[in-house]
Amino acid sequence: MFYNANNNGYNYLVWDNYWRSYRINSETAVQIALQRVPGQVIKIELDYENGILVYEIDIRTETGVYEVHVDAASGQILKVERENNFD
Repeated sequence: MFYNANNNGYNYLVWDNYWRSYRINSETAVQIALQRVPGQVIKIELDYENGILVYEIDIRTETGVYEVHVDAASGQILKVERENNFD
């Protein structure tokens, strides 16, 4: 992967720059999520889940709050779930 022989470990700066270059931006992720679940975006997070960088987007609708997970590399919707308790 991105191995740095100088410090015998991973070069996280290179890894971070890789993800910055090869991911969709948050605005694109929001547009993708809103196509699936129309409503008002109330929260956006970028998280690393099960080896995948994912945007977690919370959307308030008339029927409740939904969390949409969008793959940050491909823009594919990975999961849509209704939140039972949203604070």
